[in-house]
Amino acid sequence: MDAVIVLGGGVREGGELPPWAVRRFERAVELAGDAPIVCLSAGTVHRPPPLDPEGYPWLESVAGAAYLLARGVPPERIQVEASSYDTIGNAYFAKLLHVDPAGWRDLVVITSEFHMPRSRAIFEWVFGLTPERYAMRFEATADDGLLPELVERRRQREAASLRALTRVIERVRDLPTFHRWFYTEHNAYTATGWTSRKPAPLDVMEIY
Repeated sequence: MDAVIVLGGGVREGGELPPWAVRRFERAVELAGDAPIVCLSAGTVHRPPPLDPEGYPWLESVAGAAYLLARGVPPERIQVEASSYDTIGNAYFAKLLHVDPAGWRDLVVITSEFHMPRSRAIFEWVFGLTPERYAMRFEATADDGLLPELVERRRQREAASLRALTRVIERVRDLPTFHRWFYTEHNAYTATGWTSRKPAPLDVMEIY
């Protein structure tokens, strides 16, 4: 195994990880051995991040790195990705900023059960946009800390998002086309999207 990649799962005041995100990082520690652990995500477009006492944002990946450091993982084995604001960005920036420059090919990708079907589809899509070949194993962790009705609502939203994304995947089949789509159509990363951020309704943000 070359690296373990952990998707962000939200961050609370004080940089605290929610229980389902803790489970992701616990599994990463169990699996990684001496391999690097890559913490993904700046945050979410659905809500602004909490701030630390100095006024800096608590990024999801930074909160994950802090958790790993507290668990005794050596800092040289922890890498932070702080550019993505959704699962598609997680995959894209993980590939471009960490996996490809490091020459990694044997990867473990970790996220929660409710998030795994869409995450797997996205990572296989994004990592398949270039000729390189990767061995990716996907590890789903328990949805700790979420009421069953919230998990079910989230699964339904995940499934609907994946159905909509399937149409994009069918027409975006190489990296230049993806880049164009990502920055001109995907509102988490377009100029219009960046300049018109507003918190989403509570039911969208309920698990963060």
